[in-house]
Parts: sequence; structure tokens; C-alpha cells
Amino acid sequence: MHILLVSSVFNSLTQRVFAELGDRGHTVAAALADEDESVRAAVRRHRPELIVAPILKSAIPRDVWSAHTCLIVHPGPPGDRGPSSLDRMVQESCSHWGVTVLQAEEEFDAGAVWAAVDFAVPPGVGKSGLYRGEVADAAVAAVLLAVERFAAGGWTPQPQEGFAVCARPYLSQDERRIDWEGQPTESVLRTLRAADSQPGVRDELLGAQWFLYGGYGEDRLRGRPGQVLATRAGAICRATVDGAVWIPQLRRRGGPDGPPGIKLPATVALGDRLPDVPDVPAPLELPEHRRTWSDIRYTERGEAGFLRFSFPGGAMSTVQCRRLLAAYRYARSRPTSLIVLGGERDFFSNGIHLHVIEAAADPAQESWENINALDDLVEAVLTTTDRLVVAALPGNAAAGGAMLALAADEVWCRAGAVLNPHYRLMGLYGSEYWTYSLPRRVGSEVATELMARAAPISAARAREIGLVDRLVPGPPQEFAGEVTRMAADLLGECDVHVRIAVKKSAREHDESVKPLAAYRAEELERMRRTFWTPDAPYHALRAAFAHKQPVANAAERLDELSGLSARHVLIAGQKAVCQI
Repeated sequence: MHILLVSSVFNSLTQRVFAELGDRGHTVAAALADEDESVRAAVRRHRPELIVAPILKSAIPRDVWSAHTCLIVHPGPPGDRGPSSLDRMVQESCSHWGVTVLQAEEEFDAGAVWAAVDFAVPPGVGKSGLYRGEVADAAVAAVLLAVERFAAGGWTPQPQEGFAVCARPYLSQDERRIDWEGQPTESVLRTLRAADSQPGVRDELLGAQWFLYGGYGEDRLRGRPGQVLATRAGAICRATVDGAVWIPQLRRRGGPDGPPGIKLPATVALGDRLPDVPDVPAPLELPEHRRTWSDIRYTERGEAGFLRFSFPGGAMSTVQCRRLLAAYRYARSRPTSLIVLGGERDFFSNGIHLHVIEAAADPAQESWENINALDDLVEAVLTTTDRLVVAALPGNAAAGGAMLALAADEVWCRAGAVLNPHYRLMGLYGSEYWTYSLPRRVGSEVATELMARAAPISAARAREIGLVDRLVPGPPQEFAGEVTRMAADLLGECDVHVRIAVKKSAREHDESVKPLAAYRAEELERMRRTFWTPDAPYHALRAAFAHKQPVANAAERLDELSGLSARHVLIAGQKAVCQI
């Protein structure tokens, strides 16, 4: 069928629905639901057989849903209604939840049900992690089922009168307010996790108003409730009545003292307001009984070393890249035959940290330092010739983060991840040795098309074209355990020393043909020109991204993706047109 996706934002869920519908042979168009007339215009332009809305902040116009079947994805089980379903679910610590695909009608979330999929809610996971993980898995399954039922004909959606209605009104900041003097740690954590990564929890801290993002328990540090006790890797630790919590990110609230800020590592956001407190080192190796926060951790299982990292939003600042490089060098010093690089769940990496760059006194210089720091990390992976390296992707990867994964010998990817192996949407040529590693995996024709088309691709499609070596099925919570098992199998099923020798020989051959330094120099020269050209699109696009402002050509960009089916992706070694 020809399907039109209508969304308020082309977010991770919309991208995944776009890619997975295309994988199944549908042609898919996408349009932003920023105003009623733009939706009407998109419907007239694309003449869809079906309209699907993965995320909406405003209603589809009546004249559209009354003339076309419009399927709305609601992040709650049948009968659930309201704009804060996930927020309240996390705050209430529900153990099971669901996603419903319903037909648009006059009343929000009240339409007949086309499909519903439920799931178990893992404890201790924030709203954003659930949304990109368990919620996205259930949403895609429900959308595919609903589309299948619509295409087959004869299916009658079930009215919601048969379900118990549960209204979940908007969760205001007054309801989210943390009482540092009265709330125990677990209650504080639920409040923080229910607002991650939007809208944050509004709070007063060090004489200013802030929004707090992220929450992790701490088992040792103690102090006066609400007090900042320590910092670690950009996060701050605040005391509760019975413990403490780590808060990785802050955003300054606008007011008399100035305009709203952007979301930043907490210590960067606080700047000169940061009190004189200990900077607690982030230990790479932690005993299993410890309850604390660290964004980089290292463990070993036999001959396999696991270097796990998890940065908010998948962004990697200059400091984070350098810290991860130091941790990688430590992993290389260990007596192992295999290094597994990646997180336990959620993002793998989205490349350089655009928010930190935007907030820097000299964004061009910070861009330069950030890209070089990430290049250094990628180079370290590419030049590891004394052991095997696996990139384990529990979630989405984009731009330089995708190229970091391709530097490894093998890429293992959770089946629900979405990859965006391109840079064009941020006005960048790209670096991270992509001109070496991407063609090496998929061939020059596919590499060129991936960069030009700049479309999201599913993990399954990435496996077909050679970006990914192995898919890891199952929910996000099982990813880390499955990767540990797969690593043990890899070490047991092949002659590791022979593979390492072959790898070393191949790297030496490639170096003799064209040194890695030459790839880097060519890429960085293009990046340098962009960074220090004030009117280069990168600067405006970066600012719009950081400040959550609309991009001028967003609608036109989605039109470029319209009508693609993804059934004709170029498979490595074949000659065809890559349509993703």
C-alpha cells in the first residue's frame, strides 16, 4: 500500500515505523503535523490509501480523518487516555503496560481499536528508555498488525466501550515537584524517571530555576536533603532524606535572569554556580552489590572484555570521547582476546555532542575538538590488531556513532534498533574514517547512496546491506545477557588467533594502499571548512536542534523520503538503485 505517516516530529519511533513499513514492501510518505493545512496539503499531494500517526501533539483535522482511515499510536493499553500516559505509568511503577493503535475520531484516544500489544515494564528504566525500547517494540508490532488487517479488508476495529476507560490527564510540574525534605530516594527516582527526557522536573537549585533530567541511586554519599554532595563525569549527586541520587543533565529555566537554556551535562550547565564539592572518580569496575552511577564500565568474562557505556541522548562530548578512549586503552591492556564495545540498552551513539558545542564560547573550536576526540577513539578501534572487537548496539546509532560501530570487526545489533549512517541532515560531510569503513562494508555505490539519501534504516535492512553482521532478537532488557552469551560462543566456535592474524594482515594491506591518516586528513579538511564558515548550514541546524526550534526545510526534507519502499536496497556486490 501507499501509506502516509503524519507525525508532530520525525522522532525515533516515527523513523522505525517508516523503515519497517518500507521493509515490508509498502511505499511510505512522511509529513509533519505542525498545522492543519500542512496535513491537508500532504494528503492531497500523496493521496495515501492509509494514514498512520506514530506521535501526535495535536489532532488530525476532522475533514482528513472523516475521509481517510487514520490510525493513531497511543502509548497506553486500550481504554487508557491522556497526554501523560507514559509519565504516569513510570511514576506509578506499573509492572505491565501496552500500546494501542486506534482509529482517529473526534475525542482524543477514544477511537475503535485496530491492534494492541502489551509488554512487561522492567524496573528502574526511565520514560525515554522505555519509549525507545519496549514501547517502540510494542508500537511497531501493533502498527504492522493494524496495517495488515486494514490491507486484508474485512476487519472490524473494536469499539472502546468494551474496555475500562482510564483517563490520565497532563502531568503538571506542580505534580512533579520533588520534596527533598520529605520524599525518600525511590520516590525521587520515580519522579525523575517519569520526566526523562521530556519535560524534566522543575526545581530550584543554587539560587536558580532548573529542569532536572535523569536519576540514578547512590548508596554511599549522604548529606542534607537537596544538597549537592559531589560531581562525577559531568553529573551532580544530590542528597535525599535517606540517601542520594545522581542527576546527569540540567537545563536552565527561562525567567528574569535570562532566556531558557539548553539541556547540558549538569556541571557544564551550572558553570560558576557549581559549589566546591568533591569530584568523585567514575570507576570502571564496580562490585555487583554497589548502587551508584557511572556512564562507562568494564567487566570481564573469561577471554572477553565488555566495555559498556551509556551517554544521555547518545551524544558524546569531547570529554566523554576522551574518557571512553582512556577506558578502551585500559580494556586493550587486559589479557583478553575479544573486546565488546557498547551499552546494555538504549542508544549506542549519535556522534558529537551538539548541545555542548552550541553552549561553548567558541562553537567552531569545540566542534573541531569534539570531532578529533571521536576520531581518536575510532582510530584506536580500527588499529586494534591484537584481538577482535565487536560493537554491540542495544539501540539506535547515527552519524559518527554509526561509524564508531563500523570500526569494529563485527557489529551486533538489537533487532529493534534504527540506524542513520549519514551526516547530511546536520549539514556535515562527516569524519570518523567513514570514507574508509563504510565502503569497506557495503561498497562504494551503497555508501554514496546512504550518505545522499540520508534515510533511517532498520536493523534488518542494515543486516542485508552489510552494515550489521548479526541481529540480536528479544526485548532491550535481555540484550546485555544475550551479547555475553554470543561473545562466549564466538570465542568457542572459531580459531580466534587465526582470525586476529588475518585481521592484522588485512589492516597492513589497507594501510599500504592508503594510510588511515590520509582518510582522516581529507575528511577533517571538509569539516574544518564547515566549522569555520559562519554561514554554513551546520551552525543554524545545530542551533535549531539544541534549542528545539523548527527547521526551515523540514517538510521538504520529509518529501525527499516520500514514496520509498526499502525493498530495493542495494545488496553488497549487486548493481541496483539503493532506495531506503
